[in-house]
Amino acid sequence: MTKVEKNLKGRMPVQRPDARPTREEAEDAVRTLLRWAGDDPHREGLLDTPSRVARAYQDWFRGYNEDPDAMLQRTFEEVEGYDEMVVLRDIRFESYCEHHMAPIIGKAHVGYIPTDRVVGISKLARLVDAYAKRLQVQEKMNAQIAQTLFTVLKPKGVAVVLEGEHHCMSTRGVHKPGVSMVTSTMLGSFRDDPSTRKEFLNIIGNPTNRLS
Repeated sequence: MTKVEKNLKGRMPVQRPDARPTREEAEDAVRTLLRWAGDDPHREGLLDTPSRVARAYQDWFRGYNEDPDAMLQRTFEEVEGYDEMVVLRDIRFESYCEHHMAPIIGKAHVGYIPTDRVVGISKLARLVDAYAKRLQVQEKMNAQIAQTLFTVLKPKGVAVVLEGEHHCMSTRGVHKPGVSMVTSTMLGSFRDDPSTRKEFLNIIGNPTNRLS
């Protein structure tokens, strides 16, 4: 480290890595990006953009303030011994690629085989959103949803398939719109029993066979 760098370091406020910027700092960052894009953040049409973007970020990334485990705590045991597959398919999700912060838009299919309790189906959709509303890699998001469901509910098995269009690929770079990325996580009986896995894939409309 040079003498100049040492002097600068001594004058710079020490900030914890987890310290959250203020709303004003976030809006200033948006103004910087607007200038970087080549526009004037002080022109009439952009005056309120920093504030709008800050509010939008609170919605797009609200998953950081949500506890996925807590969403699955309320369960129901009066199911008359039901122990077959429960599947919620075509759950739309909107996430953002952590590499370019570009949208990932797609559908999630979530299934599990209960032991002695089930969870409200809206909680499955909320679980997907809790992880989707963060900066993500689709493979990681897929595993997070499945592992949380498997750990909290302790079912016989869990299956999660995600289909997503990545705008970092469709609107930039190679510019290939309409391409879907498919990932899956199979746990418990879905991993161990091919017939169980096949039944799940048939229910959701096996993504690998949709064009056949």
